[in-house]
Amino acid sequence: MMYKPNFIIITGGPGVGKTTLLEQLQQRGFPCIPEVAREIIREQSAQNGNALPWGNIPAYTRLMLSRSVDSYRENASRNEILFFDRGIPDTLAYAHLTNQPLFPELPRACADYRYNTRVFILPPWAEIYHTDPERKQTYQEAIDTYHTMAATYQSIGYDLTLVPKATPAERADFVLRQISQSLDYKHV
Repeated sequence: MMYKPNFIIITGGPGVGKTTLLEQLQQRGFPCIPEVAREIIREQSAQNGNALPWGNIPAYTRLMLSRSVDSYRENASRNEILFFDRGIPDTLAYAHLTNQPLFPELPRACADYRYNTRVFILPPWAEIYHTDPERKQTYQEAIDTYHTMAATYQSIGYDLTLVPKATPAERADFVLRQISQSLDYKHV
């Protein structure tokens, strides 16, 4: 098992402001690791692949897991605080959400690659929710995703911290205050 307390996950359903929050943290000098799902969707769409959430869901899930593990490993030697736009457990939550049978590598990866036990989760927020070519879920699906994410993370031993609905700057302030209280890093 590898445990990286400096790896901080920002998660939640689609369209809740994760990317905007991460951009705010990045502007403040914190490195942020982008989510793999949108990258996979762009790649698969460009090459007419079917490993997509509206195509071959098991293939998409396996790609998400593989890329998430790669992302974790690629950054394993880093000791500064890193913010991750989603983590490996998001893939487990996605498998639950889409009622897929779990392939053995999935729960194993969640156990083998651990992030900081405090995970920041953003709630559904109708006022900012919108769809785009890569985000096709309805708002109700976003709500369902949020609940599945929360249940999944808690079931594998993570503590959730709800990020309040606020401006991106206020959300970043909140996250940084929370981690400065629980981590001993000089630059927080």
